[in-house]
Amino acid sequence: MKVAVAQMCSGIDPDQNARQLASLIAEAAAGGAEIIFTPEMTGLLDRDRSRAAGAIRGEADDLVLSAARSEARDARIWVQLGSLAVKDLERSGDKWVNRSYLIAPDGEIAARYDKIHLFDVDLGPDDSARESSAYAGGRQAVVAAIPGATLGMSICYDVRFSGLYEALTNAGADLLSIPAAFTVPTGKAHWEILLRARAIEAGAFVVAAAQSGRHEDGRTTHGHSMVIDPWGKVLLYMGEGTGLGFCELDLKQVQEVRSRIPAVANRKKFALPVHPA
Repeated sequence: MKVAVAQMCSGIDPDQNARQLASLIAEAAAGGAEIIFTPEMTGLLDRDRSRAAGAIRGEADDLVLSAARSEARDARIWVQLGSLAVKDLERSGDKWVNRSYLIAPDGEIAARYDKIHLFDVDLGPDDSARESSAYAGGRQAVVAAIPGATLGMSICYDVRFSGLYEALTNAGADLLSIPAAFTVPTGKAHWEILLRARAIEAGAFVVAAAQSGRHEDGRTTHGHSMVIDPWGKVLLYMGEGTGLGFCELDLKQVQEVRSRIPAVANRKKFALPVHPA
């Protein structure tokens, strides 16, 4: 399977981001990719929530989702749209959702996943984030069939919670998508080691499309999009900047690795007793 990985520097204008995305999808298809992976918040990256509120729409009115579906249909390619900020009044009330989409080559939405683990952190005196103040967390892990593989969907901060990936691989996932907009300090310290750990423990391919660079809203993201094989080997490493990378996945490797180290098959479900000192 040939995959394309889009590394982007999404801004505050969804229309501009939609045009960029459509161009990347067309380029991926022209390069022979069967599926393209894009980063978290492909459609809008804006930490000014008052301004962002004027641009965030429901699915039916989202410019970026519409562009992705149209271009997927025209180019006959699968699109793993890393995530969009979306209004879903039925699901989340007055909060938004951080939602990942799998779009089939006919333009239909094959799967949706709402980010479960929200980025609520205190990295330093002047560097904190409260994603949960504006977004509602998801409640379900999601796997979806694509030709030759079963895709397990996740988003960014999810990568720190191995239990999600255990659930995904227990459900049959052999390809894990981890789109992100990682901060620079956490990216330098943790990004690669977490991605490789998820691949190794799952015996699965990991595709991690990332935001990269200085964004219009003032933030800077880490970049370094990667594809990692089930043995933990980095197959694609994109560094900084923006653009498209291509990588061939030999999906037979999943079974080969899992037969050598059957960690998925050997998993035990148990609760350890805790004894106070």
